[in-house]
Amino acid sequence: MLRTCFWTLNYDIMARFRRRTCVILLLFILFICSIMMALKTLRPDRAGFGDPFGLGLLPELQQRTTLLENKQNPQNDAKGDSIMHTNVLHSIAVNNMKASMASEVKLEEELPSPNYNFHVFYYSWYGNPQFDGVIALSWYPPGMADENGEPTDDLVPIILDGAHKYNLKVTFHIEPYKDRDDRSMYNNVKYIIDKYGGHPAFYRHKTSTGRTLPMFYVYDSYVTIPEIWANLLTVSGSQSIRSTPYDGLFIALLVEEKHKHEIHRSGFDGIYTYFATNGFSYGSSHHNWASLKSFCDSNNLMFVPSVGPGYVDTSIRPWNNHNTRNRVNGKYYETAYNAALLVRPEIISITSFNEWHEGTQIEKAIPKKTGQVVYLDYKPHKPNIYLELTLKWSEKYRKEKEQWLM
Repeated sequence: MLRTCFWTLNYDIMARFRRRTCVILLLFILFICSIMMALKTLRPDRAGFGDPFGLGLLPELQQRTTLLENKQNPQNDAKGDSIMHTNVLHSIAVNNMKASMASEVKLEEELPSPNYNFHVFYYSWYGNPQFDGVIALSWYPPGMADENGEPTDDLVPIILDGAHKYNLKVTFHIEPYKDRDDRSMYNNVKYIIDKYGGHPAFYRHKTSTGRTLPMFYVYDSYVTIPEIWANLLTVSGSQSIRSTPYDGLFIALLVEEKHKHEIHRSGFDGIYTYFATNGFSYGSSHHNWASLKSFCDSNNLMFVPSVGPGYVDTSIRPWNNHNTRNRVNGKYYETAYNAALLVRPEIISITSFNEWHEGTQIEKAIPKKTGQVVYLDYKPHKPNIYLELTLKWSEKYRKEKEQWLM
């Protein structure tokens, strides 16, 4: 009797234990499924920072992005991918041109004539060209790439052809690649002029002396000592490019006030300020532009102030929120233009056409979210509000410059 009661009790305990175990297991499975669903909703649509051009504005770019993603697949043959990459890019450009020929003819009739004294800094891909005169193309030498792995030199022919369709020009914004010095820069300039100098969209600037020369912006020029630059940019330099077929106008980046003297000693032809954050650096601070212009005038240098629509890079530099500059519905952009016109510069540069990661873009924008990244749009204004503002100030600059020269 006692044994029977014991086995009955034991069976009851085991049955309860099994039921409890099943319930716990079921709850655990539901918990895991919930976590997986949550992670799936948080996962970015693409690896990396995301694609700011997934806006439907540039379908050819979306095709190119897909191509690059396929190219990075380790199962692909590297040589075959390279050939496919080049061929498809050219096919995309040709097909898009044919498909939209009628609309482009109408567009060309409506577009204002370009202002070649407006230079806009541009990254990697040719976008909406409507209101800019000269594209300052971010460039690395052949075999080198930017931080995103883009071989920028491969895209130059397509960008030049696209610019030519709209009567625009392309100049080169030479990036601070590894071991950049006087020798490598000489080779870079020679390569660019030999390969692209004959293209009708290649930009040349007419100087006050009547010479027409290519122009090169040199980013982070201050990291190289003046003595090295002087080898390239002064007449007596050991690697002098002056009075050769590869001579040009070389514009250095000024960040600190002391850089103006170093730039002059280096043999550069001018300075630009690049950064769109008023107050971030000496060069980017609007209230310093008058003294910089005076220094340049006294030393036969060009002064190229850089205006921008605003600045916000906290999506890639979360600690840098103190340098954020709100667009204030376009007022920040217009304030920068007004400050630039006050010093009567020969050229105004724009930072930037499409540097989305730093929030300085002026190209068309519509609401877009990729994963946890929300790209800036211009609501309540139209998607092309900053292109319209650029046109407005381009015309104002053109009219005021005519008065300066009278």
